[in-house]
Amino acid sequence: MSAAAGIGTIGHEGKGRSVGWASLACMGVVFGDIGTSPLYTLNTAVKAASSGGQATPEAAVGIVSLIFWSLIIVISLKYATLIMRADNHGEGGILALLALVHPRRAKPTAQRAALLAIGLVGATLLYGDGTITPAISVLSAIEGLKLYAPQMSHVVVPLTVAILAALFVIQRHGTSFVGGLFGPVMLVWFLVAGALGAAGIVREPAILAALSPVPAVTYLVSVGPLALVVIGGAFLAVTGGEAFYADMGHFGPLPIRLAWFGLALPALTLSYFGQGALLLAEPGSSEVLDNPFFALAPQWAHYPLVALAAVATVIASQAIISGAYSLTEQAINLGFLPRMTVIHTEGREIGQIYVPFVNWTLAAGTLAAVLGFGSSDALAGAYGVAVSLLMVITTVLATYVALHWKINPAIVYAVNGSLLALDLLFFAATSTKLLDGGWFPLMIAIAISFAMLTWRKGSQVLDALRVDVRERTQAFVERLRIDPPFRIPGTAVVLGRMAKGVPIALSRNVNFNRTMHQNVVLVAVEMTETPHASDHERVVAAPIGAGLTRAELRFGFMEQPDVPQGLADAMAEGKIETFDLGQAIYFTGHETILPLGKRPGMPRWREAVFAFMHRNAQRPDAYFKLPSAQVMEIGIEFEI
Repeated sequence: MSAAAGIGTIGHEGKGRSVGWASLACMGVVFGDIGTSPLYTLNTAVKAASSGGQATPEAAVGIVSLIFWSLIIVISLKYATLIMRADNHGEGGILALLALVHPRRAKPTAQRAALLAIGLVGATLLYGDGTITPAISVLSAIEGLKLYAPQMSHVVVPLTVAILAALFVIQRHGTSFVGGLFGPVMLVWFLVAGALGAAGIVREPAILAALSPVPAVTYLVSVGPLALVVIGGAFLAVTGGEAFYADMGHFGPLPIRLAWFGLALPALTLSYFGQGALLLAEPGSSEVLDNPFFALAPQWAHYPLVALAAVATVIASQAIISGAYSLTEQAINLGFLPRMTVIHTEGREIGQIYVPFVNWTLAAGTLAAVLGFGSSDALAGAYGVAVSLLMVITTVLATYVALHWKINPAIVYAVNGSLLALDLLFFAATSTKLLDGGWFPLMIAIAISFAMLTWRKGSQVLDALRVDVRERTQAFVERLRIDPPFRIPGTAVVLGRMAKGVPIALSRNVNFNRTMHQNVVLVAVEMTETPHASDHERVVAAPIGAGLTRAELRFGFMEQPDVPQGLADAMAEGKIETFDLGQAIYFTGHETILPLGKRPGMPRWREAVFAFMHRNAQRPDAYFKLPSAQVMEIGIEFEI
């Protein structure tokens, strides 16, 4: 899972920084997950293929070849070369891709509805991945203690739990104070992993036969039905590839590609080949079979390597956690989730935002995975299913985007069809572990997908009801002329969900209190399908009459909506009449949803779920950054 949007802003705020600096910085974010995969990938795949407690030379060479060519095709070709072209105004990630294929204002069709459902499942798979990645990464690092001290086996799980618990606890403080170390630490990690691998290759150069795809194909054919299990284990080498696309907007495609082809790919290749060489040299060693990565190191360097691995996996976990925050913020702004508390922490690189609900939900899921599965071997079965299905979905959506961009269909179907076939093979392979733990991230994804689709549908039903009960603008203005209320000096800012009609909070205040401010600004906030709204389209404003002005404030789905700042910009540009923001009164509606089954579109039980989500959503004054001392809420009931 990626750290999309919540980690750094090199692609926007940091454009003046060098490509080299960006390449270093992205190592701790983009490559944290895939960079720590050598800790558990090869031994997982080899154990699936081993017989009699040892790996045959054909298995060692064939599996290393399979891993190497998976990195070349899936990561280097698919993500680094092709998928990163499908950007949404420079931004990537599954929700950015979904915004391209399913614009909010597009005419609804069966095809778009299917793509929406598919895209949402892809987004929610990242949450399932986000619970597994910290667990398997940190657990695999701490398990290195057992190589020379088997008596410490009983402390592996408690120590892993303690490390992860501490990581989740510090999230509310922000992690920018260590964020600057992430890139350099991962640089050291790749250099050490590559150097250890190179030493292993020197010991047994026969492993270099794995540079050809022939050993992989020959071995998979020879093992028959076992091939799917082996492929599922080898797939763990490419988990984390989605971060290339998701973090593209923060670092830019060039730094990510330079870091991958210049350091990460060579280091990973050396590490896997070195581990394979060790398996060739010591085929009967249980220590090598259990943990070939740590077995590469001399005994004197073992515990420092365990410490370095632990730090690297914590960095990978932090990237996953920050990515979950960012994904949530994007989902809220795109209308897929209710408003939640989003806290902007200090710092520019890591931990820009903190979402308490997501943090503690992820903590519960991750710690449950560690305690429930107990080892990285067991967790490996749960890990690949969600990621492989996400890769399938990404390829499908990217194909749709490529066709929409009028790229030659023959080329699109030939290239993307081949990649999709490979993705489906990986998904079939990882699905063999469905009952061994693969159900865990899928269960999380299904639950969140249901919540997202319920919120989306419920919001559409509620919007239709708002349109029905809202007073028409011209009718309201005419009523003010015929039967004017008492006008209070000053300015009222009235928030409404849509830029049509009169917000119910205003019409009810006039009807019941018979008062209205001299100057009234009707504000509607629109979250666009683009990551960042441009300055010239930020505010659209027009006078209505009778002292009323309508202002539509637009924010990108990666921006935090700030209504007072938007109004200040509008006044600075002369789009609305100047007034004192510190003296304005902000009117918002406090909406209560009554699920009575009166509106078509959802069964009553699902309406009750939507009402629960709506009731627990963050208050609009906090979400839109309104000064709490200047807010007046008007209660409104909706029967759906």
